[in-house]
Amino acid sequence: MNPRSRIATALALPAALLLGGCVAAGDVRPYPPMAPVVAVMPVQGAPTPGAIYAGGQGMSLYGDRIARDVGDLLTITLVESTTAQTSATTQVSKESELSTGVTSLLGGPVTYKGRDILSASASGERDFDGQGKSSQSNRLQGSVTVSVVQRLPNGNLVVQGEKNLRLNQGDELVQIQGIVRPQDIGRDNTVPSSRVGDARIVYGGRGAIAQANAMGWLGRFFNSRLYPY
Repeated sequence: MNPRSRIATALALPAALLLGGCVAAGDVRPYPPMAPVVAVMPVQGAPTPGAIYAGGQGMSLYGDRIARDVGDLLTITLVESTTAQTSATTQVSKESELSTGVTSLLGGPVTYKGRDILSASASGERDFDGQGKSSQSNRLQGSVTVSVVQRLPNGNLVVQGEKNLRLNQGDELVQIQGIVRPQDIGRDNTVPSSRVGDARIVYGGRGAIAQANAMGWLGRFFNSRLYPY
């Protein structure tokens, strides 16, 4: 092995090991817990003293089983479906030609060994043809029961939760976070994921099946930005 090959190998192996340690095959990175949301609300007037009823969460003349307070459970139905497709075609062509010459000088031709030395010509041609196409389709269905972690002053609910499934060949994780309007909650205490604001959804798995569908650490190196070719 020549010195250049040794240097390239010495540089490639640490970078590949670094890429292999950052993300394991089939690894899932769930979102961190949602921080409390600070809602901007208009200034409200002070309540009139002497009233019979006072505003507050505990004041309810009737109730149902719909989630509304911190700690209540809410089922989110996953109905995510996305499709994206794009294509591009570029063609560039250019031809140029230049010819100059002086046939005679002082009434006679200028030659050297029978060749005309005062004439020249040049030509160039450039052609480029590029095509690109990309398509992606994702679909996620199911349901996840989440907990209400915060009730905003305007009544909206901040929810988050996850579901872990341990199968015979690996683990599956589904996580969802976001903000839900009480008006979008159905009578069965469910809401579709398309109605969740600021939704953050994670789906993935660990195990033999996930590793079989993941690229190895050396393949990730040759497909990373660190590869110079």
